[in-house]
Amino acid sequence: MSESLAKTYNPKDFEERIYEYWNEKGHFRADVNKEKKPFTIMMPPPNVTGNLHMGHALNGAIQDILIRWKRMEGYEALWLPGTDHASISTEAKVVAKIESDGKSKYELGREKFLEEAWDWTEKYGGNIRNQLRKLGVSCDWSKERFTLDEGLSKAVEEAFIRLYYKGLIYRGDRIINWCPSCGTALSDAEVEHEESQGKLWHIKYPVKDSEEYIVIATTRPETMLGDLAVAVHPEDERYSNLVGKTLILPLVNKEIPIIADEYVEREFGTGAVKITPSHDPNDFEVGARHNLGQLKIMDDHGHINENGGKYQGLERYEARKAIVKDLEEQGYLVEIKDHTNNVGHCERCNTIVEPIISKQWFVKMQPLAEPAIKALKEEKLKFIPDRFGKIYLHWLENIRDWCISRQLWWGHRLPVYYCQDCNEVIVSREKPEKCSCGSTNIVQDPDTLDTWFSSALWPFSTLGWPENTEELKYFYPTDVLVTGYDIIFFWVVRMVFSGLEYIGEIPFENVFITGLVRDSQGRKMSKSLGNGIDPLDLIDQYGADALRFSLVTGNTPGNDMRFYIERVESSRNFANKLWNASRFVLMHLEEGSIAEEKNLHLSEEDKWIISRANSVAKEVTENLRKYELGIAAQKIYDFTWNEYCDWYIEMVKPRLFSDDIADKETAKYVLLAVLKDILKLLHPFIPYITEEIWDHLPGKTNDLIVEKWPVYDKNKDYKDAEKSIEFIMEAVKSIRNIRAEMNVVPSKKAKAIFMTADNELRNILNTSERFFKTLASASEIEIVESKDNISDDAMSAVVGNCTIFLPLEELVDFEKEIERLEKEREKLEGEIKRVKGKLSNEGFVSKAPKQVIEQEREKEIKYQQMMEKVLDRLASLRK
Repeated sequence: MSESLAKTYNPKDFEERIYEYWNEKGHFRADVNKEKKPFTIMMPPPNVTGNLHMGHALNGAIQDILIRWKRMEGYEALWLPGTDHASISTEAKVVAKIESDGKSKYELGREKFLEEAWDWTEKYGGNIRNQLRKLGVSCDWSKERFTLDEGLSKAVEEAFIRLYYKGLIYRGDRIINWCPSCGTALSDAEVEHEESQGKLWHIKYPVKDSEEYIVIATTRPETMLGDLAVAVHPEDERYSNLVGKTLILPLVNKEIPIIADEYVEREFGTGAVKITPSHDPNDFEVGARHNLGQLKIMDDHGHINENGGKYQGLERYEARKAIVKDLEEQGYLVEIKDHTNNVGHCERCNTIVEPIISKQWFVKMQPLAEPAIKALKEEKLKFIPDRFGKIYLHWLENIRDWCISRQLWWGHRLPVYYCQDCNEVIVSREKPEKCSCGSTNIVQDPDTLDTWFSSALWPFSTLGWPENTEELKYFYPTDVLVTGYDIIFFWVVRMVFSGLEYIGEIPFENVFITGLVRDSQGRKMSKSLGNGIDPLDLIDQYGADALRFSLVTGNTPGNDMRFYIERVESSRNFANKLWNASRFVLMHLEEGSIAEEKNLHLSEEDKWIISRANSVAKEVTENLRKYELGIAAQKIYDFTWNEYCDWYIEMVKPRLFSDDIADKETAKYVLLAVLKDILKLLHPFIPYITEEIWDHLPGKTNDLIVEKWPVYDKNKDYKDAEKSIEFIMEAVKSIRNIRAEMNVVPSKKAKAIFMTADNELRNILNTSERFFKTLASASEIEIVESKDNISDDAMSAVVGNCTIFLPLEELVDFEKEIERLEKEREKLEGEIKRVKGKLSNEGFVSKAPKQVIEQEREKEIKYQQMMEKVLDRLASLRK
């Protein structure tokens, strides 16, 4: 055993030291081991240049709890860490850095820009790794991956080429989400919709050679420059005579047709819709059906292009103002109404997204979605909680083709090449030396792939795919994915269909969904609100164990949680309680010897605590299997604090000073055995403190991190002892409550009389006097069958089939108590008089705030109730 446990609990003394020790000893490593069953978790890769936030801390704590538990259960437990290259956000940061140096991305050129991006990644890429280590994550750092690693890049290339030659990747003109600020296409999942208060402009479109006109309503009047038709429903009688005729597009003076299409909702607005095929996904489909062609009126930076006539060069919202002004001046604007609608924003920079036609690369989703839907419906894939399966299904059942090309330089470049002479498209792992036409004038597509394309391969690319490695065969499919509900469609869906497509198996069996960590008022933590809490500050102040435990207790899968500093303080207090209890046990273990298991002389309280530890181990294991981590943590907390520390230790204290050596040694054996089980059960939740205490225990052979998890043993079930001790505990609590009510000091001893005809309880009481003497300040106990000889003024409480009496004369000095109560009565009379005076004062009642008056009324009621109790006590004492 190493030197004694420090007097005070200070996590800074050992957390960093223990983490380095675990890592150096190879405790986090997991390798192919045919003698063990594997258990695998893939860490959702945080952005390489990101910093740890409370969401990461929650997610990391949950994964670490699961992996430590399974490691102790004897599994070959792999938790594979890594980071994501995060193309959009990283490129934006690097561009900002270059611009602050007075240069531009394009002046620098692709090669130099990528050098800057790699420098940036190497400079800031270690932050989150080091921060996760402080949290205590026991992942296998020897297998750490980065989505731009050579191996993972090879996997991305392989996946693209396979899908392309299967006919599931194509290039085409489609309406995509375009971020003018980031200057790139976004997938649907990268767009966040926010409810916005906008306007609905009603505009007259004149019918050619007629006095008639059609009124259309639009939320984006600037896009009218690209209108190629106005559509009405074929069965709308209001417009039946106009279908096929021509309209004059206001301001542009261009002729456009009136077409009939079932896409139009007759009941919405005027029943007539402007069709802008290059700037709206629905209009694109209508345009394709009616061969309208395309007319793009905006450039990549959100400015009107050369097709916008006099508005060319104007930023989109400046153009809107100018167009509305001209419409009004020329008599085309009918009215403007307030309108609420959902507006798409770039999830990275919050710029309003522009639907725009663009030549991009897409994945055909329908053939990939069907097996992923089937996996959930056949229960091969489970969500915890299962309600999130509906979000997964809804997304897949309504999926559109996935735009995978991004107009960025940081990321996986498309393995696509174009012949500049014959326009042939070549998809290849290597740059072709020449085209089939003989030309060597070949260039690679400048675009990169959506970050989520590589993240979708994470569960198997990290294990060596496309090679059929031993690691892939052993650790895949993984067991559980722990992730937030906000990326079910970004990432979970894509990993599932990718696993099924490339490997033929789902990537994980269970998806554990975490909620958001909100502030104490329920608000999302954000820079703008200034309500973010840095987990590292909390670790510095309270220790990693306290933060971890506070994040898990009271937390349920899929639900947002409010974060309170008080919870971290409470968890720190729990760690302190465990520390002090362990020091107490260790101090007594240093003297004399400990009984061997074969020589134990177990008392009722020993059997009770052994039985309870056995039951708690069983319940906690069942909770963990059901991913009820918060319930599991609470059960261990309650058992440790309430049963072991507050009851068992207090019960056995006298035995530790006893002359009965066998009894003393048995008490020490049980104290240590149960403490060991507590440390094992708590280790996944609060790993540092448990390992530090474990290191000081006598007779340890392993580090706690690799110790065996406690297993339920039916031979350690002592139900009779549990029943006995639970009765004693309830009886002690009842006596303590009576004494507290009477303000009796602990040093004042008094007889406790137990009235019961229950033979079982009488037998328990006959052997339990010592507990009432040490825990309930009883001078003696008496067991009776009737109330004869018990004075009427005795205080009483009922526990099961037993009534407990405490003679009043033994508890109270009547004269002193009457004197105290008289003073209390006088004080209350003064308070009641003061409150009544205030409430009868019309000046106060008419001027004081309602809340203040209500508080005074509540005080009056409270004082009256207190007065009644004082008068009752005085009356009974005087009797």
